[in-house]
Amino acid sequence: MTQSSSNYEYPLQADWSTADIVAVTTLYQRVEDAYELNQGVPAEVLLAAYREFQKVVPQKFEEKQLGREFEQASGYSIYRTVKQAREQKGRIRMKGVH
Repeated sequence: MTQSSSNYEYPLQADWSTADIVAVTTLYQRVEDAYELNQGVPAEVLLAAYREFQKVVPQKFEEKQLGREFEQASGYSIYRTVKQAREQKGRIRMKGVH
């Protein structure tokens, strides 16, 4: 597990390569940005990170499991953030737990 800047551990798989870990943690960080930064995160940046994440985690059940683990740890929803990015253009600013 890799420590986030918010003092919780990112859910990661032990058998992932360094490139895989970078791709997955980049998505986690962009989701955090959508919740934590006043200016949010550009939708296209978030969706690009999500596409890279999907290359590492192609199975929906595994994606959902990691999403649940990330949300339990952080309070942030990958699913809701990506859904909003797909529905609206511009910057994504989420309201959340923190």
